[in-house]
Parts: sequence; structure tokens; C-alpha cells
Amino acid sequence: MKPTVHDIARSAGVSLATVDRVLNGRPGVRAVTRSKVEEAIAALGFVRDLAAANLAKSRTYSFVFILPDYDNSFMKGLRREVVAASERASTERTEIRIVAVPHFDPHALVAALEEVLADKPNGVAFVAIDAPEVREIAAKLNEAGVPMVTLVSDLPASSRDHYAGIDNIAAGRTAGSLLGRFLSGREAKVAVLAGSMLVRDHRERVEGFLAVMAEAYPNLRVLPVIEGRDDSALVEEKVSEAFEVTPDIAGIYSLGGGNRGLLRVLRKVPLEARPVVVAHDLTDATRAALGEGIIDAVLNQDAGHEVRSAVRVLKAKADGLPVIEAQERIRIDIFLKDNLP
Repeated sequence: MKPTVHDIARSAGVSLATVDRVLNGRPGVRAVTRSKVEEAIAALGFVRDLAAANLAKSRTYSFVFILPDYDNSFMKGLRREVVAASERASTERTEIRIVAVPHFDPHALVAALEEVLADKPNGVAFVAIDAPEVREIAAKLNEAGVPMVTLVSDLPASSRDHYAGIDNIAAGRTAGSLLGRFLSGREAKVAVLAGSMLVRDHRERVEGFLAVMAEAYPNLRVLPVIEGRDDSALVEEKVSEAFEVTPDIAGIYSLGGGNRGLLRVLRKVPLEARPVVVAHDLTDATRAALGEGIIDAVLNQDAGHEVRSAVRVLKAKADGLPVIEAQERIRIDIFLKDNLP
């Protein structure tokens, strides 16, 4: 049974009128009371259904999702979630259009955002590239009143309205703590495999990882970052080269895509010489590698939650309603072979 406003009022210990004020962003509610109501909303999993009201007003939302188009399992999964959201949205007078752009290409992203600026939909969600030209077009979209949500990789200190993704610095720190504990005080060399340092999520993961290494594991020497552009063939080539130069690599943090290439290299390494590996994103390849013991831990983010969050936020912004931050927080899941879903 779906929770109602009555359930929220009972859980928070407030009146229905107070719940209504919070849901509609009206004044007259103390900060502590507003916080209680928002916590009750998040705990109950209440999602406000505006479909009936929009049907009565004959309103249709129009959203654009700009996604990188390449052979990356996580991004393919993200696209599937957007397609699923689009199919669900058809019953809620919502239209979602997907625009594909080359990955790690700020000029292509800017061109797609310029088309959004010309069309002026009710909102846009995109995987951000932290480049000056992207910030510039984001500022123009903000001036035009187009709500923006960044997905997976953020564009902080910009005019975007919300970020739907994990805390990537925390993810990098978590990976560092796991790797450090797995290597249990050994003097060892650790490799870091990224997609591209052009995107903020990869830079922040590296930042968090290096911070933990410096603070807690000075016995581990981190090698220069390998950029594989989330391309499995390029990753295979670069990791093979890394092992040729440094055959005693004892740990690997794979923070981007291209893990199939990494796994092809690792399967050739003798069992007794295999490094400890922490990777990102639970895909078919990383799931199988966890089961085989080739990967030791996987950090995962829920692509479906990110897409649903982006749609909710864009609707809220289009309606001039507040965003319930607790409901939109994306958690970091940690999977070992023992707790695979």
C-alpha cells in the first residue's frame, strides 16, 4: 500500500496542513519541523503523484537525457533505465527524449546542450564533462530557465540544479580503505586505472583514493594513473604494458569502465601473483570476476535510482516545488562474492 499524506503526518507528529506546506514549498514551517516531515517522507518512501493534477491541467512534461554512447556496460545500463523511465512516463503525461553523444567529448556535449537551449524543454539531464565550455552553456540554460540535473559525473559550482550520483570522493576513499586492508600492511605497489581525467567523477575518485593512501597506508606506493578511456581493448593494452614495466603490482583500483580488458590481463597472471583488485560497477563481467576471485570488491551505484531521481527533480523544478534531498541521495553499495544480489 502506498504511503499517504496522512501517514506522513502521523509519522512526523504534525498536522496535515503542515505536511501540505512542506510538500508545496510554502512558508510558515519551522526548520526543525520541516526536517521531521522530510525525514518521514524519505523513511516512508512517499513519492508525490502529480500525474492526476497534470492530467486535469492537460500538462505534458518534456525532458531530454543526454548520454554518452559507447561500449561501457554501466552507461548501457543507464540508457536502459532511461528507456524504462520513458516507457513508464507515457502514462504520466511525460515525454523523455534520449540524445546520444560521443564519450569524453565536451564539444559534442555542448552541441547537444545548445540544441536543448533552442528547444527549451521542461528539463535536461546529462553526464557532465567538467570543461569551461560546458559550464558556459549550462549558464545559458540556467538563464533561459531550463532545469538541469547532472548524472553520474557532476558539474559543481555551476548553475545546474541537482546532481544525481554517488559521492565520488567518498567512493575513492572507500576503495582506498578496502585495498589497504586487503593488502594488510605489506610494502607494495598499487596501480590506478581511470577512464579519463576530463570527467570529474574519475578525478574525484582518484583524489579520495590518494588521500586515504597518504593518510593510512604510506606503505603502499601508488603508480601514475593509467587512462584507458573506458575502452576494453585500450585498457588491456595499457595494463599489459604496466605489468611489463612493474611486474610486482600488488593492487589495482579500477575506477572507470573497460574492466573486460583488465580481466583479460588478470586471467593470464598466475594465481599466486594476482593483485588485489577493487573495481566499480556491478556488471556481468565484474559479477563473474567476483565469483572467480579475480576481483575482490566492487563499488556500485544504482543507475535506476539515479534516473528516477533525475526525473523526480526535473518535475519538481518544473512545478516550482522543493527537492527532498534525503529521498534523492544515491548510496554506494559494496559487493564481495559473498553478498552478491
